Amino acid sequence: MSKKVMFKENLLHSDRSVWQRHSRSERLTRLLLTMMVLAAVGYSAQNIEIIPEFLWDAPAQVKDLFVRMWPIQFGFYQKGVHEALMDTVHIASLGTILAVVLAVPIGVLSAKNIVRNIFVNSFARFILVATRSVNSLIWALLFVAIFGPGALAGTLAIAFRSIGFVGKLVGEALEEVDPRSVEALHAAGASWMSVLLKGYWPQCEPTFWSVALFRWDINIRESSVLGLVGAGGIGMALDSALNLFQWTRVSLILLSIFVIVIVAEIVVTQIRKRIL
Repeated sequence: MSKKVMFKENLLHSDRSVWQRHSRSERLTRLLLTMMVLAAVGYSAQNIEIIPEFLWDAPAQVKDLFVRMWPIQFGFYQKGVHEALMDTVHIASLGTILAVVLAVPIGVLSAKNIVRNIFVNSFARFILVATRSVNSLIWALLFVAIFGPGALAGTLAIAFRSIGFVGKLVGEALEEVDPRSVEALHAAGASWMSVLLKGYWPQCEPTFWSVALFRWDINIRESSVLGLVGAGGIGMALDSALNLFQWTRVSLILLSIFVIVIVAEIVVTQIRKRIL
C-alpha cells in the first residue's frame, strides 16, 4: 500500500467523530443533580431519626395486625358503616358541584385570551394557586373550627381544595381553543357571552366534563379520610374503630372504602364513554 493511500485512510479515521448521547456539560449537570439528590436523601434520613429496631420488628407487627383484623365483621356494615359511607359519597359529590360552580368563572377570568386585564388574570391565578396549595385535611381542620364537626365542613373542604384544580385546567383549555371560530363570531358582531358560549364552550366542553369527572373520582378518595379530623364521612367511623381497637370493624371499613373507590372508578369510566 502506497504512503499516499495510507495517509488518506489515517486522515479519514482521525476525522471520524464518536457519537455520544449527552454532551460534556449535560453529563456534568446530571452528575451534579445525582449528587444533590443523594445528599438530600442522606440528610433527610438522618433528620427523620429512623429507628432500626422498629424496622426489623415491622413484619411481625404487620402480621399481628392482620391476624387481629380477621375475620371481617360484616354484620357491622348496616349499623355503623353504610350511613357514613353514603355521607362520604354525598360530601364528594356536593363538594365537586360547588367547586365547579366556583371554579369555572375564576378559570374564565384567568384565561388571557378572554380577559385581557393583567390584574384580573393575576388575581384569578392567585386564587387558583392558593386553593390548591392547601391540603384538603388542612381545609377540613379550618372549616371544622368554623362550622363544627360534620359533613358541612367536609363538603366545603372538598370544594375549596378542588377550585384550583378545576379552574386551572378549564382556564388552560380556554387558552388553547382554535381562535378562528372566535374571530368569526367577533366579526359578525356577536356579544361577549355569545362568543363564550358558541366559540369557546364547544371546543373546551370535552375537557370540562373530563376534568369534572376526574375531580369527583379524586374527591371520593379524599373525602374518605376527612372524618379523621371530624369532617364527616366514613373517616369518622374509621377513627372511632381505631381508637377503640376494634380491628375487625377497621378491616370492614377499609374494605368498604376500597369498594366505593373501585365503584367510583367504574362509574366515571362508563360516563366518559357515553358523553365524551
